[in-house]
Amino acid sequence: MKLTVIIPVYNVEDTIDRCLDSVLGQSFHDMQVIIVDDASTDGSRDKCEAWKEKDHRVQALYHQDNQGLSAARNTALAKARGEYVTFVDSDDTVAPDTYKRLFDILNSHPDYDILEYPVYEKYGNIARQRILYFGKDTEYADMRQYWLKGKAYRHAYAWNKVYRRELFRGLTYPVGKKFEDVYILPQLLSRCKLVATTSVGLYHYYLNPRGITQTADGKAMTDLLEAHLQVLPEVHDAIYHSHVLNIALDVYERTGIAHELPRFDYSLTLKQKVLNLIGLKKLCQLNKFLHRFYRRSR
Repeated sequence: MKLTVIIPVYNVEDTIDRCLDSVLGQSFHDMQVIIVDDASTDGSRDKCEAWKEKDHRVQALYHQDNQGLSAARNTALAKARGEYVTFVDSDDTVAPDTYKRLFDILNSHPDYDILEYPVYEKYGNIARQRILYFGKDTEYADMRQYWLKGKAYRHAYAWNKVYRRELFRGLTYPVGKKFEDVYILPQLLSRCKLVATTSVGLYHYYLNPRGITQTADGKAMTDLLEAHLQVLPEVHDAIYHSHVLNIALDVYERTGIAHELPRFDYSLTLKQKVLNLIGLKKLCQLNKFLHRFYRRSR
């Protein structure tokens, strides 16, 4: 078995047919599809059962108590049998022939541990949709370069990548955490020897107003910050530091808590310069005041 496709499901009766049709309609056939229903309360379960009866590639359908996305992925990973694994969210789709084109590359480059491919972000919203496109095929033997130069920290998505399944041995997604993919990707990269990005294939990431990104509250943003704080002390880079600093400022606006960052005297941005002068908590307070002032003056 070449590929296991993992699809967590929770109350997506309006989109699950679209999702499974795109996966099972692929011209690539050497795959198993594992669906994990996370205690849906709508018609999702029945629809998944119908697909399992209709297509033999849906080799497993598990129903579990409501434990969240991470637990659903962990359940499926424990049962995966493919040489490689990939993930699809149940409100998204995969463009035709994507898996065939990706495995044309992987079959020619069996040393790739992870292959990342393009994403149509916020798909379906004409004003906001855009393609995350990798202009040329690039290999990274240095995972730090992939994280920074490849800006993997900005698109640590679980689903636009094909992974060698062995990378997950002994690793699980953190249950109860939001932005769980940002937690696990650095751990996976620590086990990689070669990662590549490609311009072929396309994942359709639909804009979901009920999704994690759109509804991120203080706890979710704190989870995101904590994930990056596991990496930041080991990665001395001004641009990445600026990215994490902005997340810390967002966390303060939502929670009133200023989480300390490792001390680096970067001065690439104005915020970094002010941070060096007055410290993080005062910068957070100033940033929040300026945002309130701006909103009131509009």
